[in-house]
Amino acid sequence: MDIMTVKNLRLGYGRATVVHDASFAIPEGPAGLALVGESGSGKSTLARGLLRLMSPQSGEIEFQGQNLERLDRAGRTEYRRSVQPVFQDGVETLDPRLTVRKALLEAINKRRDKPTPRTRENLVKEALDSVSLPSEIGKRLPHELSGGQRQRVSIARALAIQPRLVLLDEPTSALDASVQANIIELLVRLRHERQLSYLLITHNLAIVSSLCETTMVMSGGHIVEAGQTSEVLSHPSHPYTLRLINSVPKLQRTH
Repeated sequence: MDIMTVKNLRLGYGRATVVHDASFAIPEGPAGLALVGESGSGKSTLARGLLRLMSPQSGEIEFQGQNLERLDRAGRTEYRRSVQPVFQDGVETLDPRLTVRKALLEAINKRRDKPTPRTRENLVKEALDSVSLPSEIGKRLPHELSGGQRQRVSIARALAIQPRLVLLDEPTSALDASVQANIIELLVRLRHERQLSYLLITHNLAIVSSLCETTMVMSGGHIVEAGQTSEVLSHPSHPYTLRLINSVPKLQRTH
């Protein structure tokens, strides 16, 4: 069963097409699909289309069998709950004026189960616990956090809404190698605990195999290769993929 299906999707700006006839499916979680390519390959435009920040030029996006273009107001609200983004290091996700606690409360208030005021504080603590952060972090503003802490808060905020699919757009590119490894380990754990589906958008093939069973490679707005991650990484069929593999630094794990 697939949670999202994309069929012949074209996206662009004005008359210019940036993403050409993209077709793929994201399985029900726990599962991961990686979309890999360099800057300018069309990855971010595809992300904007999936988040409904731009309308398709043509093609279809289905979520749990429903065409996004045919959703009513309630359906669009449910889709925004079900699909949550995590960006580079929290800067794009977190309001600089809100403390971590208030940012998490803002997300918790959007949940389907409409928690009571009494339970919201417990949910804030649970959200921080889930990403291995102490409750004291809740008093801080985003600029008072390290890059790794900010990214953990960003992940906690996304998961507090109880999504089914998390769109990870370059989630570790702003972090140093040791912090990258810790964030990846966190994402692996949360994916299995919460039965999440991931769409990982990245230029860095070093992080793909930890999170995603399948991988697509995008170049010039076209998906030039797709398959099992192990196969794509060990036996690339497209020269662009081979060039990406040869340019990737190795992650250093910390203990």
